[in-house]
Amino acid sequence: MNKKEKNRRSAGVVLHPVSLPGKWGIGDFGESACRFIDQISSAGLKIWQILPLTPTGNDGCPYNSYSAFAGNELLISPEKLQKEGLLDSGIMSPNFDKRKVEYNRVIKFKTELIETAAANFYEKRETSQEFQSFLKNNKWWLDDYVLFMAISDKFNNISWKLWTEEFRRKDDSAVKNFIDENSYPIFRYQFGQWIFFNQWNELRSYAKSRNIKIMGDIPIFLSFDSADVWANQDLFMMKDGEMLEVSGVPPDYFSKEGQLWGNPLYDWDKLQKTGFKWWIDRFRQNLAMYDSIRLDHFRGFSEYWAVPSNEDTAINGKWKKTPGKEFFNKLFEELGKFPVIVEDLGNIDEKVKFLRDDFGFAGMKVLQFAFYDGTDHEFLPHNFDTVNCVVYTGTHDNDTTIGWYWNATENTRGFVNHYLGSDGSDIHWKMIRLACSSIAETALFPLQDILGWGTDCRFNTPGTVGDQNWSWRFEEKELKQEHLDILRGILIAYNRV
Repeated sequence: MNKKEKNRRSAGVVLHPVSLPGKWGIGDFGESACRFIDQISSAGLKIWQILPLTPTGNDGCPYNSYSAFAGNELLISPEKLQKEGLLDSGIMSPNFDKRKVEYNRVIKFKTELIETAAANFYEKRETSQEFQSFLKNNKWWLDDYVLFMAISDKFNNISWKLWTEEFRRKDDSAVKNFIDENSYPIFRYQFGQWIFFNQWNELRSYAKSRNIKIMGDIPIFLSFDSADVWANQDLFMMKDGEMLEVSGVPPDYFSKEGQLWGNPLYDWDKLQKTGFKWWIDRFRQNLAMYDSIRLDHFRGFSEYWAVPSNEDTAINGKWKKTPGKEFFNKLFEELGKFPVIVEDLGNIDEKVKFLRDDFGFAGMKVLQFAFYDGTDHEFLPHNFDTVNCVVYTGTHDNDTTIGWYWNATENTRGFVNHYLGSDGSDIHWKMIRLACSSIAETALFPLQDILGWGTDCRFNTPGTVGDQNWSWRFEEKELKQEHLDILRGILIAYNRV
């Protein structure tokens, strides 16, 4: 590399903010997030990859949100609200589990806090230029979201397909009457979004001051019970509010029956006729929030797996074509070029690779998948053929490196040991070192791998449901200077600082 050329090699950590330490039952945008940024910055990391920040249900799954645009109120910092005088400084946190998000308890507690803060702000809403400006600038998505949430409350949070007909089809007269009669519930949701984006923008600015870039995540599909599907039913493959086919993926490494996600599918013909406006708006907002974007399930922008809605598994689906090239051409025409990392794992054909390479997107290479097909596997670093990729020890959907290693067969462990020159005792550091030594421009690893923790700290297991998913947390004392020093040494050795 020419000495005058900027070093583009970098490394980062994968950690969803819910996993951050703190006393409020779930990680948030408060002081613990700033301290975490300080720690990873001191180690020489340059990227913090997070999962979607959109609202979640009781399961905490960030890929099953009821809005593509709104923020997750659970990530609001109560301490910041206290400092702003919107909450009493004497409010104490219940005795929450420090190692796991107890979503049912946390949702109830934090919702009550935000409702209290909203009530304390209510009299100032008309004179707050900042609040009024937020409402005006975000009207294009916020109005549908707050209306959806307020109506949902009215119907005790049942699915919108069970609402009365005038609300199901968003009748103009019914909506106007509802808004007139429910100004406070609508304000309460406006307030929650205002606070969320204020706190997120403050945290992102702090990350920028410490030379940390945030990599966001855009899920391709939406939940049926979302503001976006309800407000834009004509953009989805539905009839009279009923899905004809649903999303999923065919059988793969993760599941022999495939994964039946059950999301509504887009009417891409209709989207194309609108100039892909909804999708371009979605990217525009995400670019305002993040420095780069990971695009989930990239395969779906080439072809998507459509499963009849009456199926119990994803086996009997079929591939349907998407106008991916036309979409990305229009996207970059409207927004200009920006960094995109695509999740190109699983059942990937040449058409997907061509779409990825045609636009210069960085693909993903996951080391945990590399040790099963001999020395020719494309994810083994000696076979990498481009720097334009992101290498992971594992993703949020994988076991931790230590868990993966000890759950592997003896033959697989033998191959790993031989390839890495390891006896398995420090396998997490050897895998991080392997990722960093590769030609990949970016190397990423979950925090669990830096800590050296096992399967009990796995963040998600695809194809399963339960409170073991999306709930793992760590305590601040557990990320030690020793971890940061070892990591910094590896990053220096492989020119990633």
